[in-house]
Amino acid sequence: MYAIIKTGGKQYRVAEGDVITIEKLEAAANDSVTFEEVLTVVNDGDVKVGAPLVNGAKVYKAKSNYRRRQGHRQPFTKVRIESIQA
Repeated sequence: MYAIIKTGGKQYRVAEGDVITIEKLEAAANDSVTFEEVLTVVNDGDVKVGAPLVNGAKVYKAKSNYRRRQGHRQPFTKVRIESIQA
C-alpha cells in the first residue's frame, strides 16, 4: 500500500515505514502529525484517486527535526511514515 501526499507545495510517494525529508513543519520534535492532503491511495491494485483529495484518507507519521549549525541549509523535517488510512 502506498499513497501520494502533498505538503510544502510538493508531492511525495510514501509507504508505511518510509523515511522522507520534507519542508520544515511547525511542530515540536517527536510529535505525531497527520497529513490530510492525500491525492492518491493504491492498495493491491485498488486505486483511489481524489478530485483533488481522497475523502477520509490520512497518513500518520512520527516527526524529528534536523538542524545544521554552520552555513546555509534550508530547514527541513525528517519524517517516518507510520500508517496509511484510506
